[in-house]
Amino acid sequence: MPARTALAGVVAALLLAPAAAEASMSAEPQGPLTSRASAFAALTVLYISLNSSLNLLNRWSLGVYGFRFPLLLTSCHMAFGFAALAPVALRRPWHVHRRKLAKQWRGILAIGAFLALNITLNNASLLDMTLTLNQIIRSSIPVVTCLLAIPVERQRPTLRNAFALLVLTAGVMLAVWQGRVAGAPHAILLCLASTVCSGAMMTLIGRLLTEKLDLVHLTFYTAPVSLLCLAPFAFALEASRSQAGLGCWRHLDKLLQYLPGRQGAAATIIGITSLNALAYNLVHNAMIGATSAVTTTVLGEAKILLLLALSVIVLGEGQDVTPSFMAGCALAVTGFTLYTRAQLSKLAFGQSGTKSKVAKRDVADQPVGKLQLIILRAD
Repeated sequence: MPARTALAGVVAALLLAPAAAEASMSAEPQGPLTSRASAFAALTVLYISLNSSLNLLNRWSLGVYGFRFPLLLTSCHMAFGFAALAPVALRRPWHVHRRKLAKQWRGILAIGAFLALNITLNNASLLDMTLTLNQIIRSSIPVVTCLLAIPVERQRPTLRNAFALLVLTAGVMLAVWQGRVAGAPHAILLCLASTVCSGAMMTLIGRLLTEKLDLVHLTFYTAPVSLLCLAPFAFALEASRSQAGLGCWRHLDKLLQYLPGRQGAAATIIGITSLNALAYNLVHNAMIGATSAVTTTVLGEAKILLLLALSVIVLGEGQDVTPSFMAGCALAVTGFTLYTRAQLSKLAFGQSGTKSKVAKRDVADQPVGKLQLIILRAD
């Protein structure tokens, strides 16, 4: 039942994704209000639907159904995204790519490695952790980003930010610790490591990339790096050598033991989640370009609350919902909300004298864009 529900949502969202993204990007500011409102509403529904379905499908596939190959799943997602977007990226002459790579190879290498670690560690944590707890821990990405900004960007948090992050941290600790650790300790460590990688990527992306890259070219350049980082670990951990082996390539033990009778299911899981991941990335990119920081904040908060509810309803994780866990969730979401509100107030104060210069479309070059990335990618 969870698979059918999530699958139906994915298929519907995938069918609507191209039209909604195109409508949101092509709607002119002077166009009819109803048309722009409809396009934005469709984009918002798609963003939340695709994000929720991707998280639910990953958790169900890896932790409930038993497809315990997070590295293989992540590699397939990245390979599919690269193959699907390559024809678009390659429409530009090769000398343009050569120039970009010559200028930004350090940033591309670092982001590709961080991205591989972030997604893989998070998927691996879902093997032995509820999605509810996973989302609460992942909501602490702003804490990591703020701490890393102190040595990297020489920025110290304000009192409001420090208080908000303290509340957020307390909520995460309360959700994780309820007289005992709620969830497998190794899964919690993997999720924490993934959160650190995500925060590091958010902090360093502005310093590592000397010019803005759109989603298509960022994926085209970083996916091969991520795959190279993942391949040795996927081969070693999920395709181990047989003791009587005549060579690694003929003895993919773990995978071959799993596949008999499940080839169709494995192909469906990989195919649907790969499509879901690609569609989510495209809609996520359109959302960053089409929304203001205030709207993004509301969506980020709504997304976390929705996933907490869906993980209980769809995945049956209600047995882990205790009063102390709910109190921790409430504290964590409150801290996340306070932090984003404080950041928005800071941005509004800094831009109070130049309101006419505030651009919503080109957010990736400004602090608002970084804040939006933190909020939207806290998944």
